[in-house]
Amino acid sequence: MNWRRGAVAMSFIAILGLTACSRLPGKPAPGPEVPRPDSILDPVVLFNQNCSGCHGADGKEGPAMVLSDPVYLAIIDDDTLRSTISKGRPGTAMSAFAQKEGGMLTDDQINAIIRGIRDRWSKANALGGATPPPYSATSAGDASHGQSVYATYCSSCHGSGGVGGLKAGSVVDKSYLSLITDQGLRTLVITGRPDFNAPDWRDNVPGHPMSDQEITDVVAWLASQRPNRAAVVPAATSGGGQ
Repeated sequence: MNWRRGAVAMSFIAILGLTACSRLPGKPAPGPEVPRPDSILDPVVLFNQNCSGCHGADGKEGPAMVLSDPVYLAIIDDDTLRSTISKGRPGTAMSAFAQKEGGMLTDDQINAIIRGIRDRWSKANALGGATPPPYSATSAGDASHGQSVYATYCSSCHGSGGVGGLKAGSVVDKSYLSLITDQGLRTLVITGRPDFNAPDWRDNVPGHPMSDQEITDVVAWLASQRPNRAAVVPAATSGGGQ
């Protein structure tokens, strides 16, 4: 029977050893494991981690495009959003986020962000029955005519010549123009900045919405004042832009 008592004793010692190991200094406390970064598919988490720094915590009031604007979401399609997020906007502060472009996000994560933006902020009747101008320009712009378009539709807020007024800042600042593509300018003229009470293309002059050509021309006038224009990628080759 002695051998049995010895076996029991050894088992008891082993149990004590395992118990002691569980209290070793530095052992992680019980809890959920940290997920792999590329396994996160929660669109809100992904947006907060990757987009909110520029586009705002709720998709607004950031230095970049208002992603929570239903008007913006009504004029932009998923392919353009996907291209912009994946490839970035060369020549601007918008970097590429797709792994295959040197970023951190998988294709599934980018699709989750787009789905989350649509689910959270799109509205079925965002345009109120109005037909918006095309997202991208359909013709060449006339900068000289764009100057008069600016005076009619934009100067009341941005001041004479675009240098800033009582309601809004300069839109001809060279640093600003160096950081935004023609497509970015066009999008802002169409959508406005609702988070800063800037109207969209319908309400700069109430009752007189801007036409597609007027938008194209005022963008041409703004772009003509951009310094070192060769260093800025044209909208047609910038991966969509916003």
